[in-house]
Amino acid sequence: MAPTEEIPLLTVGGLSVYPAEVEWLAMRAQGSGGQNLHKTESAVQLRYDVAGSRLPADAKERLLARRDRRISADGLLLIKAQRARSQDRNRAEALGRLAELLAAVAEAPKARKPTRPSRAAKRRRLDEKSHRGRVKSQRGKVLE
Repeated sequence: MAPTEEIPLLTVGGLSVYPAEVEWLAMRAQGSGGQNLHKTESAVQLRYDVAGSRLPADAKERLLARRDRRISADGLLLIKAQRARSQDRNRAEALGRLAELLAAVAEAPKARKPTRPSRAAKRRRLDEKSHRGRVKSQRGKVLE
Protein backbone atom coordinates (compact mmCIF):
# COMPACT_ATOMS: atom_id res chain seq x y z
CA MET A 1 0.00 0.00 0.00
CA ALA A 2 1.34 3.40 -0.97
CA PRO A 3 1.79 5.94 1.83
CA THR A 4 -0.54 8.41 0.07
CA GLU A 5 -3.51 6.01 0.23
CA GLU A 6 -5.78 6.57 3.16
CA ILE A 7 -7.20 3.68 5.16
CA PRO A 8 -10.98 3.96 5.64
CA LEU A 9 -12.16 4.53 9.17
CA LEU A 10 -15.39 2.68 8.45
CA THR A 11 -16.69 0.61 5.51
CA VAL A 12 -20.34 -0.44 5.29
CA GLY A 13 -22.04 -1.93 2.25
CA GLY A 14 -19.40 -0.64 -0.14
CA LEU A 15 -19.47 2.88 1.34
CA SER A 16 -16.31 4.11 3.05
CA VAL A 17 -15.76 6.91 5.54
CA TYR A 18 -12.23 8.27 5.79
CA PRO A 19 -10.64 9.79 8.93
CA ALA A 20 -10.11 13.16 7.22
CA GLU A 21 -13.89 13.44 6.67
CA VAL A 22 -14.77 12.94 10.34
CA GLU A 23 -14.29 15.60 12.98
CA TRP A 24 -14.33 14.58 16.64
CA LEU A 25 -15.23 16.93 19.46
CA ALA A 26 -14.83 15.87 23.10
CA MET A 27 -17.14 17.37 25.71
CA ARG A 28 -18.48 16.79 29.15
CA ALA A 29 -21.40 14.41 29.32
CA GLN A 30 -24.81 15.59 30.47
CA GLY A 31 -27.07 14.08 33.10
CA SER A 32 -26.34 12.18 36.26
CA GLY A 33 -23.13 10.27 36.68
CA GLY A 34 -21.36 11.28 39.86
CA GLN A 35 -18.45 13.57 40.64
CA ASN A 36 -16.12 12.25 37.94
CA LEU A 37 -18.59 13.27 35.23
CA HIS A 38 -18.05 16.96 35.92
CA LYS A 39 -14.28 16.88 35.39
CA THR A 40 -13.78 14.53 32.43
CA GLU A 41 -14.65 15.00 28.80
CA SER A 42 -15.98 11.52 28.09
CA ALA A 43 -18.80 12.44 25.68
CA VAL A 44 -17.95 12.76 22.00
CA GLN A 45 -19.62 14.44 19.07
CA LEU A 46 -18.99 13.07 15.60
CA ARG A 47 -19.29 15.68 12.84
CA TYR A 48 -19.52 14.34 9.30
CA ASP A 49 -19.97 16.61 6.30
CA VAL A 50 -22.16 14.49 4.03
CA ALA A 51 -22.15 17.02 1.20
CA GLY A 52 -18.35 17.24 1.15
CA SER A 53 -17.66 13.53 1.64
CA ARG A 54 -16.36 10.96 -0.83
CA LEU A 55 -19.61 8.98 -0.79
CA PRO A 56 -21.19 8.21 -4.18
CA ALA A 57 -23.68 10.85 -5.33
CA ASP A 58 -26.71 8.54 -5.10
CA ALA A 59 -25.84 7.49 -1.53
CA LYS A 60 -25.38 11.17 -0.55
CA GLU A 61 -28.81 11.99 -1.98
CA ARG A 62 -30.47 9.15 -0.09
CA LEU A 63 -28.71 10.14 3.17
CA LEU A 64 -29.58 13.83 2.82
CA ALA A 65 -33.18 12.99 1.86
CA ARG A 66 -33.72 11.12 5.15
CA ARG A 67 -35.87 13.01 7.61
CA ASP A 68 -33.32 12.74 10.41
CA ARG A 69 -32.91 15.59 12.90
CA ARG A 70 -29.17 14.82 13.20
CA ILE A 71 -28.62 16.04 9.62
CA SER A 72 -28.63 19.83 9.29
CA ALA A 73 -29.91 21.77 6.28
CA ASP A 74 -26.36 22.32 5.00
CA GLY A 75 -25.58 18.57 5.03
CA LEU A 76 -23.71 18.26 8.33
CA LEU A 77 -24.37 15.07 10.32
CA LEU A 78 -23.96 15.38 14.11
CA ILE A 79 -23.91 12.28 16.29
CA LYS A 80 -23.43 12.68 20.05
CA ALA A 81 -22.49 9.68 22.17
CA GLN A 82 -22.32 9.91 25.96
CA ARG A 83 -23.66 6.65 27.40
CA ALA A 84 -20.32 5.10 28.29
CA ARG A 85 -17.92 6.42 30.91
CA SER A 86 -14.93 6.23 28.57
CA GLN A 87 -14.28 8.40 25.55
CA ASP A 88 -13.09 5.42 23.49
CA ARG A 89 -16.34 3.51 24.00
CA ASN A 90 -18.34 6.62 23.15
CA ARG A 91 -16.31 7.00 19.93
CA ALA A 92 -17.08 3.39 19.04
CA GLU A 93 -20.77 3.97 19.74
CA ALA A 94 -20.83 7.07 17.53
CA LEU A 95 -19.11 5.15 14.71
CA GLY A 96 -21.68 2.37 15.16
CA ARG A 97 -24.53 4.84 14.72
CA LEU A 98 -22.85 6.26 11.61
CA ALA A 99 -22.49 2.71 10.28
CA GLU A 100 -26.23 2.11 10.82
CA LEU A 101 -27.08 5.24 8.84
CA LEU A 102 -24.74 4.26 6.02
CA ALA A 103 -26.11 0.71 5.93
CA ALA A 104 -29.61 2.13 5.50
CA VAL A 105 -28.60 4.14 2.43
CA ALA A 106 -26.00 1.76 0.96
CA GLU A 107 -28.39 0.07 -1.44
CA ALA A 108 -30.96 1.80 -3.60
CA PRO A 109 -34.52 0.87 -2.64
CA LYS A 110 -36.25 -1.53 -4.99
CA ALA A 111 -38.46 0.23 -7.51
CA ARG A 112 -42.14 -0.49 -6.96
CA LYS A 113 -43.86 -2.27 -9.81
CA PRO A 114 -47.47 -1.09 -10.09
CA THR A 115 -49.94 -3.96 -10.07
CA ARG A 116 -53.57 -4.24 -11.10
CA PRO A 117 -56.35 -6.00 -9.24
CA SER A 118 -57.56 -9.22 -10.83
CA ARG A 119 -60.99 -9.50 -12.47
CA ALA A 120 -62.22 -11.67 -9.56
CA ALA A 121 -61.00 -9.06 -7.02
CA LYS A 122 -62.88 -6.31 -8.89
CA ARG A 123 -66.02 -8.48 -8.95
CA ARG A 124 -65.77 -9.18 -5.18
CA ARG A 125 -65.31 -5.46 -4.46
CA LEU A 126 -68.36 -4.49 -6.52
CA ASP A 127 -70.47 -7.29 -4.98
CA GLU A 128 -69.52 -6.10 -1.49
CA LYS A 129 -70.35 -2.50 -2.41
CA SER A 130 -73.80 -3.44 -3.69
CA HIS A 131 -74.41 -5.64 -0.64
CA ARG A 132 -73.49 -2.76 1.73
CA GLY A 133 -75.73 -0.43 -0.31
CA ARG A 134 -78.70 -2.81 0.10
CA VAL A 135 -78.06 -3.10 3.85
CA LYS A 136 -77.94 0.68 4.24
CA SER A 137 -81.05 1.25 2.13
CA GLN A 138 -83.03 -1.09 4.42
CA ARG A 139 -82.22 1.05 7.47
CA GLY A 140 -84.91 3.61 6.72
CA LYS A 141 -88.26 4.04 8.46
CA VAL A 142 -90.54 1.08 8.41
CA LEU A 143 -93.72 1.78 6.45
CA GLU A 144 -96.84 -0.08 7.62
